[in-house]
Amino acid sequence: MKYSKFFMAGLACLFITSSAHALTLPQEGQNGRVEWKVMQSWPTENKTVDMVHSLDGKYVFILNDKSQVQIYNRQGQLQGSIPVSKSVSAIDIAPQGEALYLIDNNTNTFKTVSVSFVVNVNITDSPFKGPVDAPVTIAVFTDFE
Repeated sequence: MKYSKFFMAGLACLFITSSAHALTLPQEGQNGRVEWKVMQSWPTENKTVDMVHSLDGKYVFILNDKSQVQIYNRQGQLQGSIPVSKSVSAIDIAPQGEALYLIDNNTNTFKTVSVSFVVNVNITDSPFKGPVDAPVTIAVFTDFE
């Protein structure tokens, strides 16, 4: 009787490991009238709870199990993280990624968070007026073609 329990446990382990291998996505393939090809892949830092991407495809917002919304660009580079409540269970964004929507089912709340992206502009060799170490630089482009 003990032998059959060990045998069944061994078969279950073999089945689990073989089915996990069978569930990995091939880089490309076809099934019936559907074809696929993996376009991009990058590792996330933590377990993913929810995700959404901007309609323009520039950003991917990933809610992880560490109570963060991590924002990646289309190359998979982390742009930054926004801390959220541990009970946030779902996210969505405005079309251009300018607002983040959070659903908290424990407190039954919906939150809208404004999101802005800092962009560095190269002003080397550009004319300027005022102190060189000013905390803000305003660039005016007048040579549009």
